[in-house]
Amino acid sequence: MCAAQTNSASVATRIDQPVHSADVAGFQIRQFVVERVAKLTVPSSAAEWTRQAQSLRARALETMFHGWPKEWVDAPPHFEDAGLLPSGAGYRLRKLRYEIVPGFWTTALLYEPVPLNGKVPAILDVNGHEGTGKSVEYIQKRCINQARQGILALNLEWIGKGDSNVPENDHWFQSHLDLAGARGVGLFYLAMRRGLDYLSQHPNVDPKRMGVTGLSGGGWQTITLSALDERVYASAPNAGYLSVLSMGGGELIGDNEQSPADLATVTDYTHLTAMRAPRPTQLIFNAEDNCCFRAPRMKPFVYDAIRPFFRLYGREADFLWHENADPGDHNYQLDNRLTSYRFFTKAFGLKVVDVESPAGQDIKSDEELKVGVPEGNLTILGLAKKFASQVNRPAPNRGRLAEITRYRRVDVSHAWPIANSHRQELETISYRFDFSNRLSATGIWLRATSTPDGAPVTIVLDDAGKKTAGEVISERVNRGEQVLAVDLLLIGDAAPPKVYYPAYDRMLATAGERSVGIQAAQLSAITRWMKQKAAGAAVRIESKGMRSQLAVLIAAAQEPGLYSGVITRGGLTSLREAFDRPIKYLDAPEIFCLDLYKEFDLDSIRTLGSR
Repeated sequence: MCAAQTNSASVATRIDQPVHSADVAGFQIRQFVVERVAKLTVPSSAAEWTRQAQSLRARALETMFHGWPKEWVDAPPHFEDAGLLPSGAGYRLRKLRYEIVPGFWTTALLYEPVPLNGKVPAILDVNGHEGTGKSVEYIQKRCINQARQGILALNLEWIGKGDSNVPENDHWFQSHLDLAGARGVGLFYLAMRRGLDYLSQHPNVDPKRMGVTGLSGGGWQTITLSALDERVYASAPNAGYLSVLSMGGGELIGDNEQSPADLATVTDYTHLTAMRAPRPTQLIFNAEDNCCFRAPRMKPFVYDAIRPFFRLYGREADFLWHENADPGDHNYQLDNRLTSYRFFTKAFGLKVVDVESPAGQDIKSDEELKVGVPEGNLTILGLAKKFASQVNRPAPNRGRLAEITRYRRVDVSHAWPIANSHRQELETISYRFDFSNRLSATGIWLRATSTPDGAPVTIVLDDAGKKTAGEVISERVNRGEQVLAVDLLLIGDAAPPKVYYPAYDRMLATAGERSVGIQAAQLSAITRWMKQKAAGAAVRIESKGMRSQLAVLIAAAQEPGLYSGVITRGGLTSLREAFDRPIKYLDAPEIFCLDLYKEFDLDSIRTLGSR
């Protein structure tokens, strides 16, 4: 028998053609996620919703604090006064630093009304992804005006911005906390809750009149803290969040803190908004937001659908909507600030303010507002390494691996033959594999025309997609084997639009799934299908890259004996490399699976595959 003599160049044109588009892959994942997200229904009474909301709060907080030491979560606020700054008329400015968890500090500014007598309202001003953080012009103007209105304003520096703007505080390093066994969102929740703890204990703050506001990531912090902590009386989130059900446009839940693993199975952001009832709430969204969360597309899900919850309490007038058209982009400029001033002064029983006092002359530079953190301050990555160094793994257990990776068996429901070729002694068929969970993968089957149906099979995977695997495909075909080159979920032409694919991993995680578990289950299903097609022939597997490596090892561990051999190249020797190199989440989102390194490493997963 004479096999075809191929090389990587001769197979390149056969494997380079996509089987389906990135948009199709993205749409399938969106449908898959929406089906798994908690749905919100209007209860029959205010009392019933109060009971449900209390239960949801408890479950959401339990989810967020997964893996965090209870003594850290329950610790009292630890703030240090770093001194006063020269200030303008009607307010006083004070520098603060505070400890989020032991060894991890960040900073804040306190804008105090002058004079400050008795108990006054307070607003926690939380920031978004602005690199210079608390020194941003619009944030300073808002806080100065709040203080001049008789409100004590505490502006928290967000982790990774301003004073803590160092590479190891990049927000994507939250995924390393997940991998080590502590949900990354817990750190962010504690950081903002510490501010509320501080205000509630301040001798001049009326604890019954506390509010929160912020833009973008500050909007996310606002709705999250305001929903889950009932000490927040008035809340005005500006953009920063959306319902999973509104992902029909360009909006996606992307950042790790916005999409914590499993949270959407407990509460979507519709639930969080409804939890605000009956407390005063002003939603601010922007008509043509150039970042995300455009008002007309958000309103049906986070406002219209929530009004009935406020109506249950007879407080519909306390649930407000503002759509900004000037400038209409992603902003907290004058129109939005005036909206917030009117809202908070009315909610706090102050003289209603609908003008802004001039504050341009009081704006300070980033350098002037620096507070500083202790030398050797922990970072997100540093904290993740600390957790990782303390793991104490149990004996490897196949069922526990399936639970952590959410490995659920699927079957190939249909293998669609999309294209084929038959020339130069080489035949191919391109397939789209539809699975029983309604997701899909793609592949191309190749063999020499003289190769029999029962010839051995090599399944080939490559992190860069099957179109880059020409060399190994050619080698196996020349050996007289059948080859099936496969692109699993999020890889190659089974990936959604490239700019978004990590966001899809986050959406799957928050909906209770794990992309690596889905990939492994797809691989197992395709292998069983291929065995049947090849008349029961032996199937070996060969992969390149750390993303494919992990999916292969999990598939082999869950169905030992399925493969006659497993070869992984260009992968990791240990998941510990994710912390030590470090590996960026955006380069390999699948490996950052909650609790995986806490209970398994690659050697223990391989052990399960050999049993």
